[in-house]
Amino acid sequence: MTTKRQGTAASSRNTPARGLSVVAIGGGTGLSTLLRGLKRFVVAPNERSSVPVGAATIDSLCAVVTVTDDGGSSGRLRKELNMLPPGDIRNCIVALSEDEALLSRLFQHRFVKGSGLEGHSFGNLFLAALTSITSDFGEAVRLSSEILLTRGHIYPATNANVELEALMEDGSRVRGETKITASKGRIKELFLIPPRAEPLPQTLEAIARAHLITIGPGSLFTSLIPNLLVRGIAQAIEESPAVKVYVCNLMTQANESLGLTAADHISALNRHANTKRLFDYALINRKPASSALITKYAAEHAAPIVSDLEAVEALGVIPLLGDYLEEAGVARHATDRVAHDLMQLVSH
Repeated sequence: MTTKRQGTAASSRNTPARGLSVVAIGGGTGLSTLLRGLKRFVVAPNERSSVPVGAATIDSLCAVVTVTDDGGSSGRLRKELNMLPPGDIRNCIVALSEDEALLSRLFQHRFVKGSGLEGHSFGNLFLAALTSITSDFGEAVRLSSEILLTRGHIYPATNANVELEALMEDGSRVRGETKITASKGRIKELFLIPPRAEPLPQTLEAIARAHLITIGPGSLFTSLIPNLLVRGIAQAIEESPAVKVYVCNLMTQANESLGLTAADHISALNRHANTKRLFDYALINRKPASSALITKYAAEHAAPIVSDLEAVEALGVIPLLGDYLEEAGVARHATDRVAHDLMQLVSH
């Protein structure tokens, strides 16, 4: 990891004698990818005696997950059972579970036939059943995490049944995450319907005591910004003494972030959080994508995100550059490298 400009990673008040408290905010596959890397640093109390002196560890890892999905299996369960969409949370549970190989196969198993079952994943149905039993989606998520021995806590951004609405640059409005993602226009501003959805108290508590808060990677308008629109979350992040890091996306996304640079992403997050500067640092990939990957994404009207480092610095954010791109048919973050650099940043 290299910095475009040298800076102090963390003040002494943020460097704990024991393990770190980390809050990761987002949604989609980006958040679960990051959690997979951070999980390796989580140390349970009974394991602490075996940790080398001075090693960077995590005592408390919390994921805050957007709940605005209205498509696919999640959308069907949301409409039919009047529950929050479980898909992104299911991915986080799998990422943080002790036995990820088995649970991944089980929770991600999608039924290909069966009246009413076809298209649903087992993990979504598991969360739906627990929500029905407890009458509380947040409690269902907590119990799922206990049952599956996850190495962290997972909180929905809100327990309220919220929808997204986008104001487009042409003045039109588009309602619903699926329709927003499919829209051809450029998004000017995003709103939650209803607008004053409350967060879980545990989320605000975790943010207040965090040493490190990350936002991203993930779809800018449908995975990241919705969390900041929940009442009190953006203010809690701004007031937290934690080191705050934006993990920049690798590629633009057609109909959502087409043509937006790294600095544009940060500016959009600042604007929706109603603050001039939400982040201290931005982790930005410097590894070039292969010509084959660029061609594949170009067919989807997407491209590698432009790293306009001077514009990032002008926003008061220190860019941290690393080889964060992994190619496996698609562009994915190298989760171990990202997690390592985040831990290095906050533990020195």
